[in-house]
This record gives sequence, structure tokens and C-alpha cells, in this order.
Amino acid sequence: MTATSDHDAYIAERPEAFRPLLQELRATLARTLSEAEEVVAYDMPGFRIDGMIVGGYAAFTKQCGLYLQAEALVEHAEEIAAAGLKATTTGITFTARKPIPEDLVEKLALASRRAAGV
Repeated sequence: MTATSDHDAYIAERPEAFRPLLQELRATLARTLSEAEEVVAYDMPGFRIDGMIVGGYAAFTKQCGLYLQAEALVEHAEEIAAAGLKATTTGITFTARKPIPEDLVEKLALASRRAAGV
């Protein structure tokens, strides 16, 4: 796979089963972080505010990931667990069978922006 230049191209290149999830995630992040610039960094779509990436997403063979500032994940750890999702220090993995609830994505994006100080 070659480097991707924008969010549309990235989503189009991912497995078909994940495309709707990625499109919804992108729309939620774009709406929640309306002042953010869409970028692709490290071959992953992200949202940048004042030079800081405050949210990003990716799709892999069997799952997708939402990547945020670590403090946002800690702040909402109980909600992440209650949704039946697993978090790492930098993100949350999910599948088409168990997507991240939209309201949780919004809370996490806002918390990530606060944590980034932007």
C-alpha cells in the first residue's frame, strides 16, 4: 500500500466492511473538532489543531482504531470499558460488530483537545 494523501483516499483503500465505520468516525470527529484541519500523518488520517494531532483513526485487517491523547482515554476509561471496548495507552480498537458509540467518540475527542491544550 502506498502513502495516502487524504481521508477520502484512505477510507477508499481500506477493507469494504470497515468503510462505513471509518466514514462515521470521520464525520463525528470533523463535527466535534470543527476547527481542526484534516491531515494524514504517518499514513493515518488525523485532525490537527494548532499543530497538534488531537485525534486520528485507522483500519487494519481485523479491526479499526481511534487514536487520541492518552489523558482522554484515562479520563473516560470507565465509559470505554462499559461499552465493552478495549483501550491501549494511545487508542481504542473496535470492529464492525462492536463499534464505538458516537457520543463516546464526541466525549473522547473533546477530552483529547483539552489534553492537547488547544
